[in-house]
Amino acid sequence: MRKRYLDNIRWITVVIVVIYHVFYMYNAEGVPGGLGKITDLSVQYYDIYQYLVYPWFMPVLFMVSGISARLSLDSHSDKKFIKSRTLKLLVPSTIGLFVFQFIQGYVSMSLGGGIDGLVSGGVPKPVIYFIMVATGSGVLWFMHLLWIYCVVLLLIRKIEKGKLLAAGAKTPLWLIALFVFPVWGAAQILNAPIISVYRIAFYFVFFMSGYFVFSNDEVIERLKKIAVPLIVAAVVTGVVFTALYFGDNFADKPVNRGFLYALDAYVGSLAMLAGMARFGDVSGSLSKWMSAHSFGLYVFHYLGISSVALIIAKPGLLPAPVCYILSLVAGFVFGYGLYAIISQIPFLRWAVLGIMKEK
Repeated sequence: MRKRYLDNIRWITVVIVVIYHVFYMYNAEGVPGGLGKITDLSVQYYDIYQYLVYPWFMPVLFMVSGISARLSLDSHSDKKFIKSRTLKLLVPSTIGLFVFQFIQGYVSMSLGGGIDGLVSGGVPKPVIYFIMVATGSGVLWFMHLLWIYCVVLLLIRKIEKGKLLAAGAKTPLWLIALFVFPVWGAAQILNAPIISVYRIAFYFVFFMSGYFVFSNDEVIERLKKIAVPLIVAAVVTGVVFTALYFGDNFADKPVNRGFLYALDAYVGSLAMLAGMARFGDVSGSLSKWMSAHSFGLYVFHYLGISSVALIIAKPGLLPAPVCYILSLVAGFVFGYGLYAIISQIPFLRWAVLGIMKEK
């Protein structure tokens, strides 16, 4: 039986990510990347949104991915599982870079003047292309890590032979609360030095806890009973985190190594999981459509946002509020539009979206 609340968590979280990237594109908090501040405001208080959602929205996606891996492996062989994950995750995030996502590399580099510098410096065009490929991964980092986690999961399964999974079903609420300490510990290690989103150990804990603990219906039933207190705790933690760190770079050390960040990420993920399991296990025409198209929205939305920033916001062609609105609209238009187009083109749908033609 399909767990509808997981589908709803995915598409709702992706929408949150799209909105986040609009604020991120024009943020004034010193977070590297994007175009940067385009307003005359001394303080952009609406940037608070980034602090409220950033710590937990990717952890919850990894947690849901771990749960989904359990559901898939319950009905598929290891070979079929890794084959499907390779098609859906690895192909688009590697081959797709050379076929399409290098365009994102061009746009991102152009925002900072990188392309002009390479051209004026006499760098050969083939070299520039490979640089664009290397910088074009954008949001695909999630797919890189997720594929690695799936491979590691299969190795762990061969060792533990179902014992950890059985133990996970018995996990009491007090022990679930203590999981915040492994999350905090993982935040300290295996962090990429330059590209801060590659937090290998941190997100690994969320993925594995999703598989071994939160994929069990018994555990979800326990969480549903405390969904409201969890939501309140997540709101309070998020507000405290925002109040303490507003103006600091929330996406890198030392902030994202701190205990409060780990607590915010973990409680926020639990609140989303428990809240949607209790109140969001529903399905309608809108949720079905959003769920079916959430992958395309995730893959392509940032190209729309960054293109508006490059073409309109950077030269100052329109007022800042209009640029924000156009970026948001472009995120959804590019996300859904490119998905609709590319999913119909045989080679591109395989290379860019990991979709095989149905037999």
